[in-house]
Amino acid sequence: MNIRNVAIIAHVDHGKTTLVDAFLKQTGVFRANQKVADRVLDSNALEQERGITILAKNVSVEYDGVKINIVDTPGHADFGGEVERILSMVDGALLVGDAVEGPMPQTRFVLHKALQRGLAPIVVVNKIDRPAADPNRVVDEVFDLFVALDATEEQLDFPIFYASALAGIAGAELAEVEGGGGSILPLLQGIIAYVPAPQIISEGPLQMMISNLEYNDYVGRIALGRINSGELRSGQEILLTHSDRHTTKRGKISQLYTFEGLEMVAVEVAEAGDIAAFSGMEKIEIGETVNEIDTPLPLKAISVDEPTLTMVFRVNDGPFAGLDAEYLTSRHLRDRLLREARINVALEVNDTDSPDQLRVSGRGELHLSVLIETMRREGYSFCVTKPEPVLRQSEEGLLEPFERLTIDVPQDYLGAVMEAIGNRRGELQELNPAEEGRVRVEFLVPARGLIGFASQFLTETRGHGIMHHAFSHYGHWAGDITQRQTGSLIAWETGVATAYALAGAEERGSLFIAPGTQVYAGMIVGEHSRSGDLEINVARKKQATNIRAAGSDDLIKLSPPRKMSLEQYLAYLAEDECLEVTPTSLRLRKIILDRHARERQKKK
Repeated sequence: MNIRNVAIIAHVDHGKTTLVDAFLKQTGVFRANQKVADRVLDSNALEQERGITILAKNVSVEYDGVKINIVDTPGHADFGGEVERILSMVDGALLVGDAVEGPMPQTRFVLHKALQRGLAPIVVVNKIDRPAADPNRVVDEVFDLFVALDATEEQLDFPIFYASALAGIAGAELAEVEGGGGSILPLLQGIIAYVPAPQIISEGPLQMMISNLEYNDYVGRIALGRINSGELRSGQEILLTHSDRHTTKRGKISQLYTFEGLEMVAVEVAEAGDIAAFSGMEKIEIGETVNEIDTPLPLKAISVDEPTLTMVFRVNDGPFAGLDAEYLTSRHLRDRLLREARINVALEVNDTDSPDQLRVSGRGELHLSVLIETMRREGYSFCVTKPEPVLRQSEEGLLEPFERLTIDVPQDYLGAVMEAIGNRRGELQELNPAEEGRVRVEFLVPARGLIGFASQFLTETRGHGIMHHAFSHYGHWAGDITQRQTGSLIAWETGVATAYALAGAEERGSLFIAPGTQVYAGMIVGEHSRSGDLEINVARKKQATNIRAAGSDDLIKLSPPRKMSLEQYLAYLAEDECLEVTPTSLRLRKIILDRHARERQKKK
């Protein structure tokens, strides 16, 4: 079988998923009259809502007698673990870059990973039909990036294609596509010409690295990877091995699949070089190698970068814990997080001193918040603590993770943004003009300094700024970063918030709740205007009389409560606070709900 395995890598929102859409439409995967949604691969609900790719996806197209397996990868640095394990399945990559923005932080990250694996990427300059597009400048910047990342002579001699994925056109010459005619097929011809066929040993012993796991309600766990040598057969008995362990597991393939278009199609045999999937083994992990029973030959395990942020997941011990959740015990929480860690290789889950708490570490704020949001939508109720950086101790002292932050802002807002980043211990690295009236600036910022920065950045730039960041390195502790200087307004007792009580509380700070909200003692209902916490009774009712007073609840005017996103809630947390997560609600609260117990804790 003539096969090409290729990954599409790029910075977030540079057009990877749209490019795959064009491949599928123009190779006949969809009928001519079939209505297809844009970004068809972003099928996950969170992907559709956030407009980003979170999970790697596999598809295949057939062109000119060649089966091309295409993997669409996430473009955000927090999901770099997905990129790293997917690159282990392919022999080439399409590096997609925006014809206006050029290389961005995640471009550097994904390209570095591809070059490290010895891949020779094809450069695709996308969105050439955008106003202010400058494809020639972008090609020069990409070349400079290749040089900076120590690319080999072979890698530096990269093929270049120009494209508008949205219009479904591509070509090796800019003049071919500037007029708007043509198709995406020249790029498929380029993949066949420049991506090498997989180096396989069809007659050798079976070797297949497990690079991804999925779950199906009907067949259970599905393992996915590329067959390096030999062949895989439906009903075959197999041996699972691991290069870092001496244990083995035996099992049997119940159903074997390969990819045709968007679908996994059941087959009897899958050949070396192809990307295949199978069911039949529940206890299987990413990084394990599928071998024949009598020939244990493990491949080198997938290596991923270590997490940079950590937080504690706790059992929800609040009084409203069981009102709307299906899963809320420590066993439920542990099983779900350990299951996620088996699939999400960039995630670490570790025990703590308490059986009701687990420490979860990930690549960044977005990586962890997507996990939290996914779990709440599945019916879980739990609490999470303030995100903290994963620290390292060296002979030279304490080290912390640093991020390379790139911002693109109108020049009028640059001063305010630089001041905000300076307050978070950011250091200026580069400042260059971008589009007319805009500048692009790079900083090195401690990872903890970026917690909650996205919302502040949008406020400072009135929504006109663009920011991206990616892990850079571990460096010396940058010093204290000023956190929230105000305290919290804490509910005094359990009850229903009244307009009368909230009117009095509003004088002390900004509120997070509206009248009629169910509250409990220890729940945070607002932000105090001063330092230090303040306990208030928000369920207090006005003494009843038979005289209609001017201060009746229906006449009280309150400011709208402050609404926050999940990431903003996480950024708000103090060390003694946590976020209660349920399928229908997000509530800020003190970790210790009883005020007397909190006072005793402070005195220790």
